[in-house]
Amino acid sequence: MNTRHPTPDKEQIALLEPFERLGLDRIHLVTTREQAQGAREELAATPVWGFDTESKPTFFKDQLSEGPHVVQLATLHKAWVFQLHDVACRAAVADLLALRGVVKAGFGLGDDRKRIVEKLGVEPADVLELNTVFRERGYRKDMGVKGAVAVLFNRRFIKSRKATTSNWANPRLTEAQLVYAANDAYAAVRVFHELGLAPIG
Repeated sequence: MNTRHPTPDKEQIALLEPFERLGLDRIHLVTTREQAQGAREELAATPVWGFDTESKPTFFKDQLSEGPHVVQLATLHKAWVFQLHDVACRAAVADLLALRGVVKAGFGLGDDRKRIVEKLGVEPADVLELNTVFRERGYRKDMGVKGAVAVLFNRRFIKSRKATTSNWANPRLTEAQLVYAANDAYAAVRVFHELGLAPIG
């Protein structure tokens, strides 16, 4: 059976009410090993995490990215934004991503995985590419977070282009960057649960 489901276009999505995002009160910035270990204790109690990364943009052809500079993980209730300039924090994030038995769900993760292997020296375990799930269910090749939120929640996921192309290597992230990063991961975990997917085990 090869049923193709229609997906809303940009104009249709623009007419929808905004998707409810996490506010700063539910977003935790993590910059040290101690903070990362505290985050791990909370995250380890949850079988599914929303997962994404951010890297400082490259502007020239053949310019190599030094990213990721930020890794974000989220549950249904809060999100953690990990900055990777601290060596100890970087090692703690590597351990989290290598943790088996926890689904790490997100969109367009191929490049993220490659960069994580190169920068952190670990292969993220139990990663679920949500675009693949939609494709298997008869949607277009790459749904992306905006399309998925529109289809499942009838809502418009807001992504700031200014935040997308901002300097993610900056030691001090802005509030707009924190909200942007955290909600990419948060939307992914919301989509996972709305699709009725089962955690590992």
